[in-house]
Amino acid sequence: MAIRALLLNCTLKRSPAPSSSDLLGREVLAALAEQGVEGEVVRVVDHDVRFGVSTDEGDGDGWPALRAKLLAAQILIIATPIWLGQPSSVCKMVLERLDAELSETDAEGRLCTYGKVAGVAVVGNEDGAHHTIGQVQQALNEVGFTCPAAGATYWVGEALHKLDYRDAGPKPDTTGRTTKALALNAAHLARLLAEQPYPPPETNNAGVGPSREPA
Repeated sequence: MAIRALLLNCTLKRSPAPSSSDLLGREVLAALAEQGVEGEVVRVVDHDVRFGVSTDEGDGDGWPALRAKLLAAQILIIATPIWLGQPSSVCKMVLERLDAELSETDAEGRLCTYGKVAGVAVVGNEDGAHHTIGQVQQALNEVGFTCPAAGATYWVGEALHKLDYRDAGPKPDTTGRTTKALALNAAHLARLLAEQPYPPPETNNAGVGPSREPA
């Protein structure tokens, strides 16, 4: 089957401002294209996504349109900068919105995110890449996504310097290598899960994470 990818760029910068997260994200999509995967980049801050933990916060919320793209894709890539050693606030908002997927199931009782593959791309000029990847991957896995082996790529500049990834030049033997591994394994896993989906739960509550009430 045709495999599609959606990349959510969680930069704090609105288009058309230059974004290192955008650059690395597009490199991931280029590597996925080599595996026969079509992809699309969405810069989240260009849309009026509201804070919340539902699928639609109403009043012109931009999330439902992004969610429709997500549900139509088999691979989700989250690209985020590092701020204060953490994923960006936009990334955290996206993860909070994905919490609603714990209450959304298909006709056989599986989460709608089951069978979808998730990867992470991180950039920054400070420490925190592994911490950020760990936070994002754990959250994505909890809401039903499957993370492949070598499911992340990243670049961080020298500590206390201000060099951005988009100004650092190609990194084929480091970030480039991990980007290709992410793409190869994500595409492979997405095809495997498309051919052999996760089994439905034996009861309405088995195998599905707990839904949460809004705090």
